[in-house]
Amino acid sequence: MGTILAWLSGLSTAGRVGLAVGSFFTLGAVGNIVAPVEESAVRSETRQVEVAQQETVEPVSLVETKIEKDTEAVAFETITQNDSSISDGETVVSRSGVNGVRTITYEVEYTDGKETSRKKVSEEITKQPVNKIVLIGTYIAPKPAPVASSNCDPNYSGGCVPIASDVDCAGGSGNGPAYVSGPVTVVGSDIYRLDGDNDGIGCE
Repeated sequence: MGTILAWLSGLSTAGRVGLAVGSFFTLGAVGNIVAPVEESAVRSETRQVEVAQQETVEPVSLVETKIEKDTEAVAFETITQNDSSISDGETVVSRSGVNGVRTITYEVEYTDGKETSRKKVSEEITKQPVNKIVLIGTYIAPKPAPVASSNCDPNYSGGCVPIASDVDCAGGSGNGPAYVSGPVTVVGSDIYRLDGDNDGIGCE
């Protein structure tokens, strides 16, 4: 080692600087100079380390699969039924309708927290709908029976047609013996032939 120091001290200042810039020396176990290491080799090795450090690893996407369920309404139906206890032409809601529920199961895939696919797995009606029931009236009240009278024939209404062997319209060409002023409605048999045009009204 003393020999190396003596040799270095004998160099000029420029020589020592040049030596420091151009080469590196490694010392062996006995203190002798083994071999100079070129600066370019050191720089190349340092560059390779820097390049290795700069290499980036491609990020790995996080893929998750979840089972999700959704629901939708199942519309109820309206059922009509005739009912003779309700007057003809009237309707009554016997039971209100209620929608059911259909449950749909999906298999959903998420990539990095965002949905990327959705596949239907199954569906089932988890609540049955309740159908609406509407009653339609069919009852028709019977016509009231003609009121019998000792003086008026029950086959006619709207005017008193006397009971006689024959009745004609007043002011007409009939010869009686009894007459009636019209109009009168034929509700039974037109026994006196007062409705000449058969429209249900006599002595018009």
